Amino acid sequence: MRQWGNARNEASVGNEPMSGIGDRVWTVRRRRLAACLIAASIASLPHWLIGSLQSAPLAAQAPSEVPLVPGMVITSNTKIKPGVYRLPGDATKPALVIRGNNVTADLTGVAIEGGEPYVDPDGYLGTGIEIEGGEHVTIKGGAIRGYKVAILARQSPFLHLTGLDLSYNWKQRLWSGIEKESLVDWMSYHNNEKDEWLRFGAAIYLSECDDAEIDHSRATQGQNGLMVTRSARLKIWNNDFSYLSSIGLGMYRTTDSVVAHNKFDYAVRGYSHGFYFRGQDSTGILMYEQSSRNTFHHNSATHGGDGLFMWAGQTTMDTGQGGANDNVFFENDFSHAVANGIEVTFSRNRFIGNRVDDCWHGVWGGYSYDTEFLNNSFAGNDEAIAIEHGQNIAIAGNTFKGDKVALRLWANATQDPNWGYAKFRDTRSRDYRITGNTFENHGTLLDAIRTSGLRLSKNAVRGTIGALMKGGSDVEGLQWDAAPASTTIQREGVPNPATWLRLPDGMNALLPEGARRGRSTIIVDEWGPYDYRYPKLWPVGKATDRPLKLRVLGPVGQWKLVSARGGAVDTSAGAIGAEMVVTPAGEGLDLRLEFEYLGAEVVDPRGRKTPAGQPHRFVYEQFEPAIAWNTRWWTWDEKADPLTAPQAFAARVNEAPTKTEVVPRFDLISGRLMMPDLPADRLAMRAEGIVTLPAGNYELVTITDDGIRVWIDDKMVLERWDIHGSEVDRVPLTAGRHRIRLEYFEATGWAELKIMIKRR
Repeated sequence: MRQWGNARNEASVGNEPMSGIGDRVWTVRRRRLAACLIAASIASLPHWLIGSLQSAPLAAQAPSEVPLVPGMVITSNTKIKPGVYRLPGDATKPALVIRGNNVTADLTGVAIEGGEPYVDPDGYLGTGIEIEGGEHVTIKGGAIRGYKVAILARQSPFLHLTGLDLSYNWKQRLWSGIEKESLVDWMSYHNNEKDEWLRFGAAIYLSECDDAEIDHSRATQGQNGLMVTRSARLKIWNNDFSYLSSIGLGMYRTTDSVVAHNKFDYAVRGYSHGFYFRGQDSTGILMYEQSSRNTFHHNSATHGGDGLFMWAGQTTMDTGQGGANDNVFFENDFSHAVANGIEVTFSRNRFIGNRVDDCWHGVWGGYSYDTEFLNNSFAGNDEAIAIEHGQNIAIAGNTFKGDKVALRLWANATQDPNWGYAKFRDTRSRDYRITGNTFENHGTLLDAIRTSGLRLSKNAVRGTIGALMKGGSDVEGLQWDAAPASTTIQREGVPNPATWLRLPDGMNALLPEGARRGRSTIIVDEWGPYDYRYPKLWPVGKATDRPLKLRVLGPVGQWKLVSARGGAVDTSAGAIGAEMVVTPAGEGLDLRLEFEYLGAEVVDPRGRKTPAGQPHRFVYEQFEPAIAWNTRWWTWDEKADPLTAPQAFAARVNEAPTKTEVVPRFDLISGRLMMPDLPADRLAMRAEGIVTLPAGNYELVTITDDGIRVWIDDKMVLERWDIHGSEVDRVPLTAGRHRIRLEYFEATGWAELKIMIKRR
């Protein structure tokens, strides 16, 4: 071996001159011997590896390091030279393309930026990397930011994405406020047959990518994390897709996959603690349209709009067939959801050993059937398990503690006779097996209406129970065998939660002891959920309160007031978590408070870092100029419709108004009554106000459902005079004194009228 080592070392000196025929012969022999040894080594390898080595081109075996250039197409194994590359986003073409089979792109140490890194993210465009249908493509390492979609892959089986940071990509500006939501912020993911989901952006979007693997990757402070459609047998593990304004993981027609050891926390919008809890279709995990036979285990999906949002799909709604069936959820945490920890509808699934605390509904299981809830833990929910029109449901071995209602089971009195699902399926509420559970300290244990075949046995009831059972209307076949309080519940047939399914290299994705928990920790501003990595002021109570109380949030540290404009602050320094009272000066509000923070590392909402121990400046601003809106309201009927009978409508709004008042702002939203003393539908309003704006640039922002017209200084600047869902319109406005007139109508259904003047 020593002789071969010397010969090998000599042969490696490739440019030294050779002397004599003997040297040349010996060189040839050494090369032949080396070839034989290499061949012998290859022969001992597995056949699948031999094939890949023999078929791989030289470039694939030894990738070169190259700089990234605009329009680059990678067709063989390539290592990109580390550095920051600005490849502007383009809505018509991707910044970088990967084409072909068996291609690895190594982006370790690479940052690709599509847009200016610190601008508003709703302006980001295009795709960072597009994979054009190749098999066995790998992208590893690197960061991609500033695009509508960071990575897009179509028809790319055996794709492998690993070690990527896809944070700070596109997301919508949100218009919901502290006291009231805006309907503009609602989303709909119900249809993706033509990739409609792309309009909502994504860190990763995969279409027809069977056998893909996504691991050890991260996406935060965007709108959507990983979105998958029409794919099978994926492995999604050890990722962190948290603090997103919509979806952590979305699946559409995706089957037979494993999702394990991931963080999908704080995928949320549509929430203001103490004011409203809507969710607006945000969720940690979204499963739609026949997504079946998937396994989810050891994931954390807390503090979302929902933890899990599963819907069978439009196919099932129309035909009664199929569903998002035979999925297994084991040892996940779905706690602290704005709406439902687990929403699982029109389908057949198993839930084992999950944690569901502090939600509106722990489970919303509308029209679920043949579904099992085994050995789960429910605590502090408004309703732990709520199921309408459920059938053949097993609720066994669970613990329920401190829920207002533990179980709510019911059927509606009537259903739409034209609904396909109800035409083709039995939709009675029936046949529940409720056994071996522990119930402790509930307002109501069971609330049941129009339900048959309720069998309760071997359940332990402890603590204070306000009512064992409410409802009772049309409940048939009720069997109740309550176990004594001292009974030890036997959880038969339930897997051991400590060992089942855990991946050997899977990270512990669940929130650790002492971590922030509770819906009160959900803060959603105009760009989505706050991640507590930077100091931030947030109102305690209403943003319109005078004086205004603010709390300082963020990482552990100290702050001090640097400057204040437009109001007096009652304290000038403190620690994170402290509160202050601000008394605005004069009418209206033109407040700017600047502070300096000193403490832990700061990562701001656009990803800029301030090292620990270094000062970091942060600002709180609130602007609402004083306007006294003189308003007049009218009702109208079909004969004075503003669209089909404009002359009659004009005559109606020149009659005596139904109601008059002076208001300081318009922030109206309703699915019922728009405002007191007026009907819900067919309303008209005219308003006029004077505003004086200091030096600067401004815009008038309107959010309306339905019609709106705006005049500024007697010039019409906006006309959206039709029936529409909530829409945003923005009109430039200059400094100085202006007279603003509005004309608005509401037809039927949901209504919204929000008027704002914002600094640009």
